[in-house]
Amino acid sequence: MTAPVPLDPDEERFWRALMRVMVSLPKALDDDLQKATGLTLSEYIVLMHLSEAADREMRVTDLAMTATLSVSRISRVVNALETRGWVTKRRDAKDARGSVATLTDEGLRRLEAAYPTLLASARRRIVDHLDKAEVPGIADQFHSMALTLE
Repeated sequence: MTAPVPLDPDEERFWRALMRVMVSLPKALDDDLQKATGLTLSEYIVLMHLSEAADREMRVTDLAMTATLSVSRISRVVNALETRGWVTKRRDAKDARGSVATLTDEGLRRLEAAYPTLLASARRRIVDHLDKAEVPGIADQFHSMALTLE
C-alpha cells in the first residue's frame, strides 16, 4: 500500500472549510427552519421526498435511505409528522413487515409554507457566497463526489 499524498496548503484549507460546513450547515438550517416554521430539517426533508414521490407516498425504509436517516430516526420523524396530521402511515400491502408513509394535503401545505425559509437560509448561508459563473462546475464536482459516497 502506498502512502497517501499529503494535501497542499490550498487543498488543506479547502478540506478544513468543507468539514466545518458539513458539520455546521445542517444545524444552521435546522435552527432557521425551527425558529420560523416549527419544522426540523429532518421533518422538512421527509416531507420534501414524499412530495416528490409517486402518489406522494413511499415505503418507510426507502424514505429512510432517500432522506439519509436511520430506520429508528425515520420512524420517530414519521410518527411525529403523523401525530400532526401531515403524514399518514399504513402497513405495506405487498410486505406486511413494512409501512408506507403518505404525505397529506395539510403536510404538503406545511412543506410549501416552509420552503421560502429554507430557500432563504440556503441562499444566505451557501449560494450567495459562490461565484455565480462557477456554480455549474461546482455542482458537477459535488455531484461527482456524491456518487462516490453511494
